[in-house]
Amino acid sequence: MHLLPSEGVRVYNGRIFHLDDHLDRLFRSAKALGFQHVHTRSEITQAIFRLLAANGMRDGAHMRLTLTRGEKCTSSMNPLFNVYGTTLIILAEWKPTEGATTYDNTKGVSLVTAGTCRRSPPSTLDNKIHHNNMIQNILPKIEANLAGAADSVMLDTEGFVAETNATNLFLVRCDCHCHHHHDDVVDVDKDKDHFGCDGAVLVTPSADHCLPGITRATVLLLAKELGIKTEVRRVSLSEFYSADEVFTTGTMGELTPVTMIDGRVIGWKNTTKTGVVTEILQKAYKEAVKTRLHWSTEIPSYS
Repeated sequence: MHLLPSEGVRVYNGRIFHLDDHLDRLFRSAKALGFQHVHTRSEITQAIFRLLAANGMRDGAHMRLTLTRGEKCTSSMNPLFNVYGTTLIILAEWKPTEGATTYDNTKGVSLVTAGTCRRSPPSTLDNKIHHNNMIQNILPKIEANLAGAADSVMLDTEGFVAETNATNLFLVRCDCHCHHHHDDVVDVDKDKDHFGCDGAVLVTPSADHCLPGITRATVLLLAKELGIKTEVRRVSLSEFYSADEVFTTGTMGELTPVTMIDGRVIGWKNTTKTGVVTEILQKAYKEAVKTRLHWSTEIPSYS
């Protein structure tokens, strides 16, 4: 199958979160892949609205948007034979952020490092093109399933951490002795003006070998607003092993704590409890979904 631009989008409380950002990336991917006669933004948006209305979906739903090159006039891999314009496929499902098909955002998940393949560099296949050819993701996912883990950590060709087979990765390192305790009550409104740990640093791998996720960008922005220091750079696997906190980000499951990587316990005081920085960012993200209406698109009411 050809590389097809694809996006996952979430519906919350009658609104589609970051729809404009997802459509921007869909169009960038289509342009990079040389798609011709692509649907307009308005056509895609109206198709989404009609589908959601027909299914009564206004909350707790997830959509997969995929563009194909459209019908061919004859069998061939040559895109020149796709002469009828693109075909838009929208798969909408009832899918809560925590469930059998996503992750446990309260207890957290375990990861294993993939040995089956590495994340490709742009010279092989640029991961900034968001497409549906998932062989590079499915093989590590099978490896994780066989190991009893939620997902696999994927390394780049030089051995640095890129992402997981399905999400972006973050770690938290606290280089001081002013740690919050697990019993502390996390109050986003109280903590956003002064986080309280000058040594806490939020680190995520650079996007050279991974998809620069929309949820990833949102978390980096929220962290900046909360006064949490951030670093975007190459990160080694040992840094994740020794981190105070680790979590994943993605549209499907939002922010998910990681409690173990390759059998090594991740967490404050070597426990599997969710770290304070992760909890603060989880709550900040959920609050943004509810209150930052300029980040989302309202679904029209249909009678």
